[in-house]
Amino acid sequence: MSTIEDISRRLFNKPAAALGAVERHVLGRASARQTLSEDVNASFIASQSVGDRLADQIARVGGSWGFIVSFLVFLAGWALINTVILMPNEAFDPYPFIFLNLVLSMVAALQTPIIMMSQNREAAKDRLNASKDYEVNLKSEIELISLHHKIDDVLLKEIAILQANIARLHDRLESYENRRN
Repeated sequence: MSTIEDISRRLFNKPAAALGAVERHVLGRASARQTLSEDVNASFIASQSVGDRLADQIARVGGSWGFIVSFLVFLAGWALINTVILMPNEAFDPYPFIFLNLVLSMVAALQTPIIMMSQNREAAKDRLNASKDYEVNLKSEIELISLHHKIDDVLLKEIAILQANIARLHDRLESYENRRN
């Protein structure tokens, strides 16, 4: 069985000490015949806090057509109630809707950082996925190179056997010709 050092020199053309942490990890898993792939989404979701899940849900709702349509209906209703239904003297927020502007500013002030937190988590999850993809691709390359080496070894052995058979046939042919003469 080859050591990590031998495998590193054969596959990467450098000593094991010169390999990066990811390369050493993947090489160790490959030499131990262990899998690398895992469900990154499940482990990422399991590591999220309640606040993270809540922020993701708020971002999911706030970025949907349902929210946009319902918010447009709310705004139209607000304007309709304060201009047409209630008399201008009885309106709780008469035109130019200063209280509505305050509410919208507060919603935007809260919703924006929540959506940004959710996007940052999605970016972190994407980086984790890319890292796992790199590890799996590297292991696949290692396995392919290893298979090429094994096939080359088998071919070299077969060529050596064929050369020995040819040499033996050549010797037999010479001895046959020498007997004939």
